[in-house]
Amino acid sequence: MSIEGIRAEVPPSGTGCAECTEAQGWWVHLRRCAECGHVGCCDSSPGQHASAHFRDSGHPVVQSFEPGEDWFWSYAKEKGVLGPALAAPTSRPEDQPVPGPAGRVPADWRMRIH
Repeated sequence: MSIEGIRAEVPPSGTGCAECTEAQGWWVHLRRCAECGHVGCCDSSPGQHASAHFRDSGHPVVQSFEPGEDWFWSYAKEKGVLGPALAAPTSRPEDQPVPGPAGRVPADWRMRIH
């Protein structure tokens, strides 16, 4: 069964936010695009790259990329949706700190989140 905006066979783009990793930034939590695998940071993060990816690409569905979480969110519908198991890995590494990545999170990070 095909679900619009979800391609279960596509692996994630990496273990951290693609844009933050490239720019030496940091994130609070991670979200994975269920269509192309892009990993971006959540809307609490300074960059808000997951929702920016939706606006730029039109890919409507993300899944949490946090250990132990398997929920999906549709930006288009502005609500949670159901989806299939996605290709592994299904989360960031469990030893990666939150916020992350290690060594890049400023001491005053709580003052910088949305």
